[in-house]
Amino acid sequence: MTAILSPSRRLHDAARAAQLFDLPRAAKDCRIVVAMSGGVDSSVVAALAAASGAEAIGITLQLYDYGAATGRKGACCAGDDIRDARSVADRLGMAHYVHDHESAFRGEVVEQFADDYAAGRTPVPCIRCNMGPKFTDLLAMAQELGADCLATGHYVRRVIGRAGPELHRAEDAARDQSYFLYGTTNAQLQFLRFPLGGLPKSEVRALAEAAGLRNAAKPDSQDICFVPDGDYARIVRALRPESDRPGVIVHAETGAQIGNHRGIIHFTVGQRRGLEIGGLAEPLYVIGVDAARAEVRVGPKRLLAVGAARIAQTNRIGPVPFEPLTAKVRSLAKPVPVTLAGTFGGGADALLRFAAPEYGVAPGQAAVLYADTRVVGGGWITETFPAAA
Repeated sequence: MTAILSPSRRLHDAARAAQLFDLPRAAKDCRIVVAMSGGVDSSVVAALAAASGAEAIGITLQLYDYGAATGRKGACCAGDDIRDARSVADRLGMAHYVHDHESAFRGEVVEQFADDYAAGRTPVPCIRCNMGPKFTDLLAMAQELGADCLATGHYVRRVIGRAGPELHRAEDAARDQSYFLYGTTNAQLQFLRFPLGGLPKSEVRALAEAAGLRNAAKPDSQDICFVPDGDYARIVRALRPESDRPGVIVHAETGAQIGNHRGIIHFTVGQRRGLEIGGLAEPLYVIGVDAARAEVRVGPKRLLAVGAARIAQTNRIGPVPFEPLTAKVRSLAKPVPVTLAGTFGGGADALLRFAAPEYGVAPGQAAVLYADTRVVGGGWITETFPAAA
C-alpha cells in the first residue's frame, strides 16, 4: 500500500511525487500530460505532476455543451469544469489545452447510449468514453506532444508484474474504478499512469487544499456527464423517438398482459420500482425487455437468477491465470466466483458461468474479470441464461 504522507510533504518532496508516476528517467528530463476534467481528482494529479519536477501539461477534452450543463458543477468536461481546469493549470504554472471533441463523443458515446436503450439494453457510457475519447484520442495527443506518460485521476493501480504493467483495483475499495477501465489495452497501459490508486479520497482532498486549488471542495460527479439533470430518457427520446412508444407489460411465466408502459427506455433488467402494477400477491421485477415488440416482461425475483452469461468484444489485459477468477457484472456489484469458457480477448466471444446464481445481470452492461485484485479484462454482456431450478 502506498505510504500515507502529509499533503504538504507530497507536494514539496519532488522525489516522492515523481515515484507516483513511475517515470522512465530523471523527472527533470520528462514530460507528463495530465487529463484534466475540472474535478478535484485530476486537479490533484496535475499538482503532483507539477511537484515531481517534470514538465506538466494539462489537456481537457470538451465533450459536450448542453445548455444548463455548462453551468453545472461536479460534471465533467464542459462549461464551469473547463474553467476550473484552466484555473488549476494557471495556479500550477503549467500549459493547458482544450480540444473540442463534442462531435466524436456524440458519435462514439451518446449515440451508442441511445441505441442501447432503444434496443432494450442497459448501457455503461463511461466505459465507452474510456475506450474512445479518453484512452485513444487523448493518449494519441499526449504522444504527439512527446510525453513520457498520460496521467489520469482514476482510482486504479498500475502495478509492474512479471509480464509487464498490470491493472489492479484501487486500495480504497469505495473509490475503485477498475470496472470502467477493463477495455484498457496492454499497449495503453504501458503509457498510462494512475497516481491516485493508492490514496484514500480524504488525502486527495487534503492535497487539493494544500495546493490551494479552487476546486478542493468540489463535489464528486454522481450522474452520467451528458445527462446533467439525471433524466436520461429525455436524451434517448430526443435521439431515438421511436424508443418511447407505449407498449404492454406481460408476466414472464404466464404471458398474460398485466399492465401498460409509456416506453421501454424507462425499464432495465432487475428494476422493481416504477412498474405501476398493483393488486399482485408478490413483488415483480423486470426480467427482460423486447424492443421489437415494445414489451416489458416482469416476474418474481427468482426469475432473475442467472447461471451464465455470454460476453462479446472481449478485451484481455495480461495473461488469464489458472487461479480462481471473479467477475463484476455491474459497477457496484461485488466480484463473484466464475469460470470462463471459450476464447477470451481479441474481441472474441466467451461464456461466463457463475458459481452461484447471480441476479440483475443485464445485456448491455459489462462483465469484468479479476484475479484477486488484478483486472484480467472483460466484455459486453449480450445474452444471459437462467440458473438451473
